[in-house]
Amino acid sequence: MPDWTYHPLRRPMELALGRRRALRLALAVVAGLARVPGGKAILAGFGNTQPPESARVRVAGVLCAAPAGASVSVAKAGDSLRAMPPLGAGLIEVGPVNRKSAPRLAAALRARTCPAVLRVRGNDAIAVASDLAPLVSAIVLDLDGSDPATLAGLGAVIGRPVLAGVTVRDSGAAPPGFGLVLRDGGVEDVKRLKDRHPEIVVTTSNPSIDLAADLVAAGARAVLATQDGLVAAGPAWFHRATIAILEGAGSLNPDASSTPRLAWLAGVGLGLGMIAGGVGAAAVALGPVLLPYDASYLRLDPSTLGRLNPELIHFLQHDRITLAGTMVALGILYTSLSWSGIRQGRVWARNALLASGVVGFPTLFYFFGFHYVEPVHVALAVVLLPLFVLAVWRRPSLRFELPDRDERPRERHLALIGQLVMVAVGIGFILGGATISYVGLTSVFVPSDLDFMRTSAGSLAGANGRLLGFIAHDRAGFGGALVSTGVAVLLLGAWGWHRGERWVWWTIAAAGLAGFGAAIAIHVWVGYTDFFHLAPVYAGSLLTVISLALARPYFLRRT
Repeated sequence: MPDWTYHPLRRPMELALGRRRALRLALAVVAGLARVPGGKAILAGFGNTQPPESARVRVAGVLCAAPAGASVSVAKAGDSLRAMPPLGAGLIEVGPVNRKSAPRLAAALRARTCPAVLRVRGNDAIAVASDLAPLVSAIVLDLDGSDPATLAGLGAVIGRPVLAGVTVRDSGAAPPGFGLVLRDGGVEDVKRLKDRHPEIVVTTSNPSIDLAADLVAAGARAVLATQDGLVAAGPAWFHRATIAILEGAGSLNPDASSTPRLAWLAGVGLGLGMIAGGVGAAAVALGPVLLPYDASYLRLDPSTLGRLNPELIHFLQHDRITLAGTMVALGILYTSLSWSGIRQGRVWARNALLASGVVGFPTLFYFFGFHYVEPVHVALAVVLLPLFVLAVWRRPSLRFELPDRDERPRERHLALIGQLVMVAVGIGFILGGATISYVGLTSVFVPSDLDFMRTSAGSLAGANGRLLGFIAHDRAGFGGALVSTGVAVLLLGAWGWHRGERWVWWTIAAAGLAGFGAAIAIHVWVGYTDFFHLAPVYAGSLLTVISLALARPYFLRRT
């Protein structure tokens, strides 16, 4: 997930709404999606924010998925308890809570999906803690305004672990032996206090992930970002801080050598097979146009096509070359995801390949709608489908990317704008492919197609009753391939945008050159240059160039 610190949407949102309102809106959107069935899985999967198992930590005896969490007010508890766990938060402290706000908080706590800690203070601390204790994992009693003697009595009454909440200045007031929640503590404070207290949780308004790692290395059990800290860092802080903490502890990445060789070899074979299929389709389109089984299905030969309509052969060539370019582009994406992704233990690369293939392979069954089974298409699918299954059947060894330390913040900012543009390109492919499939399965042509051939669908159908089904088969198949390519581009853009990953930049550049280059070249060659027909191709080409230009230093500069 892109880091909100330099997210391209952050500045306009802040100008329009203010920094706090911008974060509140972001949390509300994520929380809304988390309420939808399957929404939490989508958030964690799309952002790759699920903490690794090695990040698990016990705080006050409670198992937390990650050592990075948040400290939020009662007003923000509802959205925070829904939105932050899918983004990687392992623990959320809520409060201070009093008798007036306790009933409102109860409903939010019932919807929690990670351990919640209740922060109380003052004379009603025991009453509030007793009412909400069944809904929380631990209690934090702020010693500012509370009697330290209440700590022991509180634990006995509510039957939950109790920690003392203190500032650095009054940390000496905490009785030895109690765990601490240290407000805005530093590394030296943790080192000074850790011998007197069995565990220390630090809250911080500093968005630095390096500080979070240093605090844990000094002895803190967990680090909680305050609301001010999250305004500065954004919701991606949880995952980035967790990875930085694991990196500092030397437990980030297991050995990727156990990644099954068969998986990435099968993925490379799948990609190369797609490339070969695309090159073969282009050779046929530029040569005989129709293979013998095509001619047999249509009951005519290529020379007869020209007599049906002078531009019909050019139209078929434009369709098939565009499809061929898409197949080559998809093959480049698959080959690179397998060689540089799955082979290196990147789970997200395998998931991107899985999602793209799950969308793409079922389009083979479009032939049921046209009663035309293309033998080469079926044979290619029969060969490639087992390779796809072998490539994605098992997850590779888990490997997490090192967090970007933002040594060049402007460079990262431009790269994130490029990332946003690339995600938009992927979405455009998906929408365009779905539209083309729909047209192929229904009306077959768009108006500019018929203008190019100077004819009507009825005239073509009258000339040959099988011609429309033949053309529709090609068009729908192209739409399915474009959707599959869009999924791969979208996920590569969303998950693969890491500093120094040169292969991501070159993969997108090569796939874009193959896909857009073939489409533009064949349209110019056959004379089908209607601007509005080609506008999506021009827009996609331009946006891809802009994305790559913005991200070039981020990817290609030596680190």
